[in-house]
Amino acid sequence: MNKLFCLLFFLFTISVSALTPEEIKEAYHRSYTYEKIEDYENAIRAIMPVYDEYSSAYTVNLRLGWLYYLLGKYSNSLDHYQKAMKANQYSLEAKNSSILPLLAQNKYSEAETMAYQIVSVDYYNYYGNLRLSYVLRMQKKNELASQVVNKMLAVYPSDVSFLTELAYLKHAQNDKETAASLFWDILILDPENNDAKSYLQVDE
Repeated sequence: MNKLFCLLFFLFTISVSALTPEEIKEAYHRSYTYEKIEDYENAIRAIMPVYDEYSSAYTVNLRLGWLYYLLGKYSNSLDHYQKAMKANQYSLEAKNSSILPLLAQNKYSEAETMAYQIVSVDYYNYYGNLRLSYVLRMQKKNELASQVVNKMLAVYPSDVSFLTELAYLKHAQNDKETAASLFWDILILDPENNDAKSYLQVDE
């Protein structure tokens, strides 16, 4: 009888400590509200009760990974993204997101590995390819980066982000005339593009 009582008490305390669906919803709502005003510390605090209850869950770790990235705490961010990937090993969403704190820490080799994992599963994954081309360029692997960029421009011919990558690659390959021409084209597509403005002002 005592054993039964202890078991029931244990189960009861678990159910009492668990958050209700409404409490979870409210925690996320507060977190998103703080994020909108760029108060990332309170956005994290708002969601922590959910994390405390479900520390291995996918969604809350994905959320914390993003918030810690915005806060500039890249090691914390990567830690939560890795927990999200552990919770769902097939998630390209988590893999793509994890590249952000790696880039912020200039961990280009690790970011390259992660990006290749993404594109090996989803050949035309937009952000996987964009980040792959960037990390390859940053490591001066310009020919490989060009292959990625040209592959994506074949299916997204007017995409400003990939055109910008191509322009920077041309500059890195000492083809500054083509780089400038590409940046002028980018300004037609995106008149306020800061990369194009900055590059063309330097060349003038």
